[in-house]
Amino acid sequence: MKVHPEMSAKHMAWIEKQKMFFVGTAPLASDGHVNLSPKGGDSFRVLGPLEVAYLDYTGSGAETIAHLRENGRMVIMFCAFEGAPQIFRLHGTGTAHLKGSDEYERLATHFPQNTGARAIIHLDVKRVADSCGYSVPLYEYQGDREVLDKWASKKGEDGIIAYQQEKNLQSIDGLPSIDPR
Repeated sequence: MKVHPEMSAKHMAWIEKQKMFFVGTAPLASDGHVNLSPKGGDSFRVLGPLEVAYLDYTGSGAETIAHLRENGRMVIMFCAFEGAPQIFRLHGTGTAHLKGSDEYERLATHFPQNTGARAIIHLDVKRVADSCGYSVPLYEYQGDREVLDKWASKKGEDGIIAYQQEKNLQSIDGLPSIDPR
């Protein structure tokens, strides 16, 4: 493993080519559930050598948002599934900016509009590290799934809000996530 003072231009270019990444967070409680979420789509942006953000889509849970509200700890990991082996981790302090907030609107200019979006997760990177990834298998990218976009379009804005109110108000450990509207 090698720790870097920041992401280099080469690191940033490699990250931007990845089709999938993983987000890890945890509550402070020792008996709380650690969360690891796979992410994809056109949702990740490198904003600077120590700053990244991703568009957070509505889902069945809202663990990442709840954990970030409680303590801000987050790691984002990228794995090379094609080409040379590589693992890249970005540790730092994350903030969830809910759709409709001023900061969401400012950051949203970096992303395509998406009906299913509920937040933009912003990470101030404190640690940049890479490792070999020699045991990560090779996979062939076939394309993005369209299921979430079709689901969100069918629900519409009001349906998405209703779904979030039903499913996303708190984490599985009872921590507050999105605010009731």
